[in-house]
Amino acid sequence: MIMKLPDLDRARSEKSLTFGQFMAAYNEELPASFPRVSAPLLKEFRKLHANLFKAGNRWSLDQHRKKVMDWLTSRSYVSAPELP
Repeated sequence: MIMKLPDLDRARSEKSLTFGQFMAAYNEELPASFPRVSAPLLKEFRKLHANLFKAGNRWSLDQHRKKVMDWLTSRSYVSAPELP
């Protein structure tokens, strides 16, 4: 019988995190070209995407990281000054 080892990366991604834990985990090992997240930005994201927080103020890398990343990227394009 072959025993399957636990998938630690998956467990880490699916783990329920507090606001501060998510912010630290999101920014951890992020490539330099990606925008970092801050408390004010996460609060804005949570307010705009309240439907993602029906179970309370819990975050997970699996459910929220990609959405935050996409939102930050689109937000930077909207707020970027136009070139002459």
